[in-house]
Amino acid sequence: METIAIVGGGAGGLELATRLGDRLGKNGRARIVLVDRYPTHFWKPLLHTVAAGKLDPQVHQVEYAAQAADHGFQFICGEVLCVDRGARTLEIGSWRTDDGAELLPPRTLQYDKLVLACGAVTNFFNIPGAAEHSLTLDSVQDAELFRRRFLGACLQASSQRNGAPDGAAVNIVIVGGGATGIELAGELCHTVRSLAQYNVHSLDPARDVRIRIIERGDRLLPQLNPRLSARAARTLGRLGIEVCTGTTVARVEADAVHDSAGVRHPSDITVWAAGVEAPAICTTLGLPLNRIRQIVVTPELRTENDPAVFALGDCASYVCPVDGAAVPPRAQVAHQQAVYLADALVRAVGNRAAGFRYRDYGSVVSLGPFAAMGVLIGGANKREMLVGGMAARVLYRLMYQKHVMALHGFVRMAAQSVAHWIRGKVTPPVKLH
Repeated sequence: METIAIVGGGAGGLELATRLGDRLGKNGRARIVLVDRYPTHFWKPLLHTVAAGKLDPQVHQVEYAAQAADHGFQFICGEVLCVDRGARTLEIGSWRTDDGAELLPPRTLQYDKLVLACGAVTNFFNIPGAAEHSLTLDSVQDAELFRRRFLGACLQASSQRNGAPDGAAVNIVIVGGGATGIELAGELCHTVRSLAQYNVHSLDPARDVRIRIIERGDRLLPQLNPRLSARAARTLGRLGIEVCTGTTVARVEADAVHDSAGVRHPSDITVWAAGVEAPAICTTLGLPLNRIRQIVVTPELRTENDPAVFALGDCASYVCPVDGAAVPPRAQVAHQQAVYLADALVRAVGNRAAGFRYRDYGSVVSLGPFAAMGVLIGGANKREMLVGGMAARVLYRLMYQKHVMALHGFVRMAAQSVAHWIRGKVTPPVKLH
């Protein structure tokens, strides 16, 4: 039986494993194996809501083992340490508990076809001090660390507030004005107001908590429509968030971010959301890479010099042969590539002339409960239409529901949506501890 190994259980990897398991694994046509270093899956575009305390990740996560049992594939928990393309084997590290105890020993997995869907990690661009003094949002663990640090900073500032001079008691600096950065800023505004409402701290949300976004480009959301960028900047300004565009970070310290103009931006917590790159494992494979370590793939999503290895999602570099542009690292790209590759592997038509074609439907960003906005792209001429208000809020929620439906089907997605709605009505809007 042919073994198809999938490394990485992100938006693309888990959906691919689910589709292949349903179509090949259940009827014994192939052995589908998903490998991931964590036992659970969480949709990465929502990590900023975990960081702000809006979502409980344990409620929204997917257990890989349960998904595997329901959809006919096998799950192996552990980090891939080495790929031997000659022997077609994966070396998988041991799985340990948080205190270091070994639960599973190192293992070796033989494969016939390998799909790399290991996502992306934060790119610090070799800025001095950035990796040492910044937090990231690469995983649920990173988001939870930020949430605890932010809550602790608010509580400490509140306890020391008596007799202190006027000014910001808590300084948050977010490096990067993309979707992750501005969505986190918007959610934090909501969080600090909710914590004050429940008397968790005694800070004035407008005066005592200062949130600053530093963006190297001349506008926020540089990859999207300029009108959308302007609208986002106005909304953030009304929330009291300071936006510094055209500002390059020179170095990061434990308590400040310094830009290239010599300005010091005080920071109790620095979040780095300025860019991504493929994980280090991609550099050990001997495959062609681009400048941010992404694996270069053909229109069939195969690697250029190994027909048994495929790549998709944020770790893959696919350049559209029509317009010559590389597809962006977005969840909708991973979804479309997972659908294409599942069909290609099932039908064994990986060498067909018609390769993968990405269709951009647009993007929607949410600034917490305050605003949502986006741009939709449709038609043969790719006409852009800006949306806002309730329509944008609904579209933003539907993006996640579409992901859940791809994994569990419509009935279970609808049931989960109702359960989450009820939970939201009977619990505080943010985690209070």
